[in-house]
This record gives sequence, C-alpha cells and structure tokens, in this order.
Amino acid sequence: MPPIFLDLAIILVTAGVVTVIFKWLKQPLVLGYIVAGFFIGPYFPWFPAITDDTNIRVWSDIGIVFLMFALGLEFSVKSLKKVGATGAITALTELAVMFLVGSSVGKMLGFSEMECIFLGCMLSISSTTIIIKSFDDLKFKQQKFTGTVTAALVVEDIVAVLLLVLLSTLSVSKSFDGGQLVLCLVKLAFFLVVCFLFGIYLIPTFLKWMRRFMTEETLCIVAIGLCFGMVVLASYAGFSTALGAFLMGAILAETIEADAIHRIITPVKNLFGAIFFVSVGMLVDPIVLVKYIVPILVIAATVVLFKSTAATLGILLSGKPLKTAMQSGFCFCQIGEFSFIIAGLGLSFGVIGPNLYPIIVSVSIITTFVTPYMIKAGLPAYQWLYPRLPERFRSALQRYADSSSSASNEDWGRRYVKKSLINIVIYGVVLAAIVLLSSFTLRPWLLSLFAELGVADVWANVTGAVGTLLVMSPFVWALVRNRGSNTSLLKMLSGSHRSLVMVMPVVLLRYFVAIFFVGMVLARYVHLALGFVLALAVLVLIVVITSRRTTKFYNRIESRFVTNFNKRQNQNSFKIPASMEQLFCMERVNVSPYSKFIGKTLKQSGLRNNYHISLVTIERGGERITLPDGNALLMPGDRLTVIGSEEQVSHFRADAEVEPDLLVRDYPGNDVNIYRYEVKEDKPLCGCRLRDSSFRLKHNGLIIAIERKDEYIVNPDADILFEVGDIVWFVSPDDLQIDRFVQEDEDSVLLNGR
Repeated sequence: MPPIFLDLAIILVTAGVVTVIFKWLKQPLVLGYIVAGFFIGPYFPWFPAITDDTNIRVWSDIGIVFLMFALGLEFSVKSLKKVGATGAITALTELAVMFLVGSSVGKMLGFSEMECIFLGCMLSISSTTIIIKSFDDLKFKQQKFTGTVTAALVVEDIVAVLLLVLLSTLSVSKSFDGGQLVLCLVKLAFFLVVCFLFGIYLIPTFLKWMRRFMTEETLCIVAIGLCFGMVVLASYAGFSTALGAFLMGAILAETIEADAIHRIITPVKNLFGAIFFVSVGMLVDPIVLVKYIVPILVIAATVVLFKSTAATLGILLSGKPLKTAMQSGFCFCQIGEFSFIIAGLGLSFGVIGPNLYPIIVSVSIITTFVTPYMIKAGLPAYQWLYPRLPERFRSALQRYADSSSSASNEDWGRRYVKKSLINIVIYGVVLAAIVLLSSFTLRPWLLSLFAELGVADVWANVTGAVGTLLVMSPFVWALVRNRGSNTSLLKMLSGSHRSLVMVMPVVLLRYFVAIFFVGMVLARYVHLALGFVLALAVLVLIVVITSRRTTKFYNRIESRFVTNFNKRQNQNSFKIPASMEQLFCMERVNVSPYSKFIGKTLKQSGLRNNYHISLVTIERGGERITLPDGNALLMPGDRLTVIGSEEQVSHFRADAEVEPDLLVRDYPGNDVNIYRYEVKEDKPLCGCRLRDSSFRLKHNGLIIAIERKDEYIVNPDADILFEVGDIVWFVSPDDLQIDRFVQEDEDSVLLNGR
C-alpha cells in the first residue's frame, strides 16, 4: 500500500475527530485543523505520525489552489473598481507600517540586518486563506466590510509576489536592484491584463456553447481544468500557483455559471483546504515554543496589535466610516502562507538563521488562533469606542468620509485623460501580447515550414508580418480612434488653454503607441531601416483607420467582450445608483428547507414589516418571478433578491438561510406500515367503487394495490369496483392491531410481523 493512503487516513480521521470536538465547543474549524496537525506531526511522539512529508506538502499546495480559486469566484472586478483605492491605500499603509515595525522589532530582538528585512516583509503579508476560512466559519462572507478586506488582500498578494523577487535579488547580490523590481511589476501587470482580457472574451463564450451538454459532473471537470490550466500558465510565467488559481476564479466570477461552480467545488475545496491547515499544524514544535517563547510572544503581539491598527488607519485614510474601518482592520491580525514562503526563501539562500523559520511558523499558529476572535471583536470594539470619542473627532471623521465620496467630480479634461490612459494601457498590453506571440511562436514556425517547402525566408517573413498586422488592426483602430470620445475631445480642444495642454499629449501618445507596435512587427519580420519602418507603420495606420471592415470587426469583438463581462451583472434586476449605495444593498438570499418562512405567503412572512426589506424577484426552478405579490408562497430552494440596509439584510438572512441542528436524523421507526385486507361478500367494500369507499377518511389508509386472481393492479383507478376475494394492500400510519378497523374484520394481517 502506498504511504499516501496511510497518511491520508491519519490526517482525515484525526482532523474529523478534532473538528467535531471544536464544533461542539463552538470554535472555528480552522483551529481544529491546526490542532489536529500538531497531534500527527513529528513533534508529538504519542500519536501516529505522517510518513511521507513530500506528498502531504503537495496536497496542501493543492489546498491553497482550491482556496484561492474559491476566493476568486467570490471576487468581482466591478467591486474591486469600487473599492480599488480603498484596497490599495489599506494594503500599502499596512505594508509600510508593518515593514518598519517588524524591522525595528527584529533589531530589538538582536537579529541581523538581513533577518530584520526579511522579518519586516514576513510580518507585512496577511493570510488570505485563513481570513477567508474564518469568514466561512463565522458566516461573515455576505457582510459588506468583507469586500474591503478582499480588495486589500488582493493588493497584498500582488505585492507579495514583488517582494519575493526583491528579496531574491537582495539575497543574491546583497544590494537593491530597482530595475529588476520594475521589470517584475511590468511583467505582472502584463500577465494579469492579457489573461483577464482574453479569458473574459473566450471562456464565457465556451461555457455558453457547452451549456446544452452541461451537467454538474462536466461543469466541475471543466472548471477545475481551467483552474489548473491557469495555475500552470502562471507558474511558467514565473508567478505563484495561488495567483493563477485566483485569476481563473476571478474570470469565472464574471460568468453566470459562477454560483453553480462555487457550489460544486466547495466539497473539494473543503477537503484539500483541511489538508493544508493540518500541514501547517504539523510544523508546530513545542521545544521551539519553549526555547524562543519571548521572541514568539513579542512578534505575535506586534502582529495582532500593529497590523490591525495599521489596516484600520489605512481604511480610514481611504475615506471609509469608522465602523467599516474597525470591522475590516481587525481581520488583518495574522501572517500566513506567504510568510512561510518568504522564510523558506531566506533559509534556502542562507541569509536568515535556521531558528527564524520555526519562530515565524509559531507566530503564524498563534495569530491564526487569534484571528476568528479578532474578526468577531471588530463590531463590539466599534460599539464601545465610538460613543467615547469626542464629538469634534466624530464630526471630523464623518466630514472626511463624506468628502471622499464626493471627490469623484472631475472636469471633462481629467475624465478624458483618465479614460484615454486606461485604453492605452489595455490596448497596449493586447498589442504587446500579439507581437510577442508572433515573434516567438509564429515566426519560428513559419520559417521552419517554408524551409521544408523550399521557399525563401522572405516569404515567411512577409506572411508573418501581414498576418500579424491583420490580427492587430482592430486593436490599433480602437487605440487611435478612441470611439465615443470625439465629441468631448473637440469640446476640450476648443476650450481653455489648460484643457489643450492636458489633452494633446494624450492624443499624441495614442498615435505614438500605435506606430510603435506596428513598427515593431515590421522591424521584426522585414528588417528594414527604422525610418522606412516608421513610414510603413504610418501608411498601415492610415489604411487601418479608414477600413470599414476593420471597424465592423472590432465592433463585434468589443460587443462580445462587453456582453461577456456584464452577463452576470445583467442577471440582477437593476443596479442601485452610486448615491444610494450607502443606504441600500441588493443581495440574493437562498431560503433553506429549515427556514420558518417555508409554506408562508409574503404577507404572512412580514418581510417589509418585520425586516424592513423589499423583495424584488423569486428564482425558482429555472424561472424568475418579478415583483411577486403578497400571496406568493415561499418554498424551499427559492432564491430571493432583496433590497435593504446591510443590517436589515443580515437579519433576514439569518432567518432564511437556516442550517439544520442535525445533518442526519435517526427516526425511532417507520412512519407508515403496510397491511393487507381481503374483501368479503358481506363487507362494505364489496361492490363499491374506490372513490365512493371513503377509505382514506374512514381508516386513515392509502390503497396502493389490489391483488385479484394472482394479478396486481398497482395504484388502482378511482373508478375501480371492489370484488369478492380481492386482496387490498394499503399503508397507514396507525397501528391497526389495536385499532377498531382490525376488530371489524379478523382477517386483516399486519405484514411487517408486528
């Protein structure tokens, strides 16, 4: 038997027993997984230990992939756009504060200069998996502040990738290489934009095509296949597997299949996620805890105190209210998987001592234990602090939050510049991707093909150049024409001198970028002088701009992309205006079979009177009931679109999405028993029709068959006549051995032997 079988048996059995105990104690399950990992780890000799650490490490890596994939499915680029500034300000504030604090604490504890740098970086990155798992356990995923937390975590993960590159450079050269860091940043941005743009264009179209063949099995296989495909692509590009899994989840989150995919992969995510957290618990060494207890406690206290404070400060600086800031900031009180990776990197290069790694693991364990309690403490802490703040300070916070929400009023010039720069970046990345694919894939293939055919290389170059330019032409047209902004452009150019100064450089930049990429293609394939290349580029540019076919082709591409990107959002009933987002939120709530609303009408449920929410639609059985009236019944599995404040929707969700107190029930016996009854000549049933016998009313029984002359009439028709000698089979919840029905006819026999 392969060792992995025994290891999995030990992991899952131990985790199952420990998590049941933690569930009974009403503690987060993630803590139970870590405790289970400690029991089966190499440092607990009184329990069976894991024999093959390598395989378990692989399984835990798969767990990270599924956790990040599920996180991406709950992520929305549109929501990131809303809280993008908040996420960036929060993450950067926290990273800056924790790097300075962590480095200072390291110096205070006597670490070397390089160890202080690594320690500051390790303490800067929060654990996405632990926070998301805690949200799952605490049922906090639907609350509004979690969007801010998720946005900040995404920025942190992106920065963590850059830190790995920077720390690798520092470890090798012992000096800062700014050029390599900038190159990594450009590479990361390029990878994200290309994958997202092409993913949004292709994947929803593919899923729409396969919808007719889609079952839960096929959808699960396709979704996981896409996830690991992006993981491999990200790994080849030099990025983490977690980033690839998250990116594919974010792409699929924009499809209407996202909810079904999330439901299907949740059991798989739970399995591998449990193995990941168990593997973390296996790293706990009690000897290290005792030997380095002071540094561990100091660093853990630093993480809990300063990370949560820095995150709260960052969210306040971004313009969020104090309540949201404290609820979100208290989530950032731990370190996790990226800290392990950074510590392992320093250990492999020999720039940190061997004792720093187990210290960081121990700090991660302690802060992981603290995380659920800190998340739950966010709201009580706000409720305690806010009334004690001076009135002047509270008014200042409110004015600052209000000013940030109204700071989006820009003049025409700034709006045009902002939109144009975004378009230049997007189309520039797409054109760069086409040029790179053409240069490193298409051109070598064409040269090899034409050489085998005995054709001169010049024709291979001409073919490649023409084909590449044709593929690029729609995007070059979109970059230069910037459709939809010509009216505002003329308005600005005819206005003040300030608008002219702002706009003209952007207009020239668009043309320069277009000429640059066309020139790169021609220079790569034709090998002409730079001046001739630019001349041809301008000529091709003019042809592209004036081509109607190019225009129509690009319009089709853009229409498909926009449709795919907005498909899931368009499933909503409507969009709440930005001015009302602080007052209302629109969410979908699933009505469980255990809810008290089952079988009640909307009028009886009191949604408006008791919960102060409005019901917009009911989705049931593949159909949607829009604006249902008060007589509409609520049924198990209904998906309701409701509108209300965050508190009102959360209150209603608690009563609608009710979990069973017992997953499986053990009933004492059968609810019904089966009996046989023979029809005799002098009995009331003889010659009577089934519908006229009132059998159900008189005897509380349901006739399921009639045995007549060795043949069975199953589920007989209501017009059938009972004949002498018929054996009537029926079911009844009553014990007819003591019922008067048996006393009337001694030939009635209880089949089940009672």
